[in-house]
Amino acid sequence: MRKIGTGQEALSDDQLQALVNRDGLPRHVAIIMDGNGRWAEMRGLPRIVGHREGIHSVRDAVKVCRELGIYALTIYAFSIENWQRPQDEVKELMTLLEGYLQKEMSALMEHRIRFKTIGRIHRLPESVVHWVRQAESATSANDKMVLTLALSYGGRAEIVDAMLKLYDDLQKGLFPKESVDEALVGQYLNTADLPDPDLMIRTSGETRLSNFLLWQMAYTELYFTPTLWPDFRRRDFLQALIDYQQRERRFGRVKNRIRPRRVVRQG
Repeated sequence: MRKIGTGQEALSDDQLQALVNRDGLPRHVAIIMDGNGRWAEMRGLPRIVGHREGIHSVRDAVKVCRELGIYALTIYAFSIENWQRPQDEVKELMTLLEGYLQKEMSALMEHRIRFKTIGRIHRLPESVVHWVRQAESATSANDKMVLTLALSYGGRAEIVDAMLKLYDDLQKGLFPKESVDEALVGQYLNTADLPDPDLMIRTSGETRLSNFLLWQMAYTELYFTPTLWPDFRRRDFLQALIDYQQRERRFGRVKNRIRPRRVVRQG
């Protein structure tokens, strides 16, 4: 877990954004938005209230990416494991998701954001699937940014599904087995049309991947923060980007610092 640099706590959002090097931005940011339930419980509120409040954080994250020119944002919204939660909570989450899709459609179109989903979408309620497919279809030509929601998603399940499709194509003789490599496997994943994530942010203090984009995050920079998701707003996202830009991404090669360190001056 990284600590925020000395002096940054006193900076305004605009000052923080000025520290972000636009030439060293990640192309793809993935987020595990954890801590909604705990945020609500700490306040003596039903867990669903935390999920509702977390929508504001989603909007902030999308806005930051859009304004800075980050091409792709993928958010872990509902995992395969989440189906094990109490039925009432799952139902409330599905209702919240459906409402989000309805309300955000105009904003997606206005800002030319393409919406897509990954995961076993067929398990979602029919009404949710309807709005998911409608949003995907309506925004399919948008080219400024891609917003992906991982719904009924699991990294291992995604790899299993990809292997089954690849095996079927091998059996059909579409290509020889000798041609199977990492690049070909990547074409069978849900994210085949996206670059792998450069940065993964997880809130709430947990420090694990929780079955999220396991293949794609082989070389992703990981950023963990104790901030609960409903409290993770614009300045928190900017701080994660600043931290990312201080790291050395070598990919097994020699050092390649994303940008020189900047000194935050006091006073």
